[in-house]
Amino acid sequence: MPVLTYRSPAVVALTAGALLLCPVQAFAGYGHGGSSNGNETVEGGQDGQNISATAGAVVYDRSKNGSGQSAGPVTASSNWTPPACWYAPTYSPEELQKVKEPVWEAESTGYEWDAEQRAKYLNKDDPSKDFNKDKTGKGYWWGSYVNKSYPPGWDSCTEDYFWVDTGDDPPANIPNTITPEILAGLAYNEIRVPSTKVTLAPAGETKVNLPTWAWLDAAQFKPVSVTASVPVLGMEATTVAEPVSLRIEPGTADAQVYPASGVCTFVNGRIGEPYAAGKAGQTPPCGVKYLRSSGDGSYPLRATITWKIHWTGTGVAQEQPLPDGEFGAEQAVVVQEIQAVNR
Repeated sequence: MPVLTYRSPAVVALTAGALLLCPVQAFAGYGHGGSSNGNETVEGGQDGQNISATAGAVVYDRSKNGSGQSAGPVTASSNWTPPACWYAPTYSPEELQKVKEPVWEAESTGYEWDAEQRAKYLNKDDPSKDFNKDKTGKGYWWGSYVNKSYPPGWDSCTEDYFWVDTGDDPPANIPNTITPEILAGLAYNEIRVPSTKVTLAPAGETKVNLPTWAWLDAAQFKPVSVTASVPVLGMEATTVAEPVSLRIEPGTADAQVYPASGVCTFVNGRIGEPYAAGKAGQTPPCGVKYLRSSGDGSYPLRATITWKIHWTGTGVAQEQPLPDGEFGAEQAVVVQEIQAVNR
């Protein structure tokens, strides 16, 4: 199995808060026929005025995302997974030369493989064209990038570096070249939404057979979004998550939920209705009634919000759907028997 020495990550900060993903080639050796035990070291950071190993890296704008210690990622309601790997601009001619030549000089990848590589990247008749140097500033060598969460298929982008002139489309026969849709999926993976702890009344402790009102702070539950972009291509996509409903699970079968489905929908920007004096005899629009005491313990009430998710991006003005996402949390509810006093 190829061995790769990875001395420094191919990750640099283009802007504050930007996350850059490194090429999968930095993690995998390539061999055809000969041995593949060579080392390929990718240096991150700046090389003169050129960005090394990150020309087509994805930059995230999370300024409109959920924040705080209680915020968390949504879980897709289907078997959807984020993009695993993709191809995008990676190296200028000079940068790729700095990556490839040390590998050949090490003579550890096998003569046949080295010969194939030299034939691809060198021009014996005109060395000025080595690595497409005559096209410097007019395009990039494209390589594969890996989703930092390593979903299934993260290692499936195994195409060697290929050249694309500025303004041209990448080869149609290579799947997973970067698109706004791929960027939208990556932005989905970065979405963070606030905690789903609901406000209950009565607070602290409730009583058996007493309707407990539940509601959410309307100011906290607003749409959130993340924008993912590849600046060198002028390509971006914004993924938006909007809260649409709250599902209440009382934590015991000895309970009745309101409404009967246990799903409370957003109305006028909020879920549920705050309890107010004089509503004790009313049925809450969102809540729960426990039918049995929790004894010396408590019931784990779980509140889960469903977020409707969609995206727009470069060349895509109309909202495109993505799978709904869910995020929930548990909170302890103490239920006591109503004490009667006989005189």
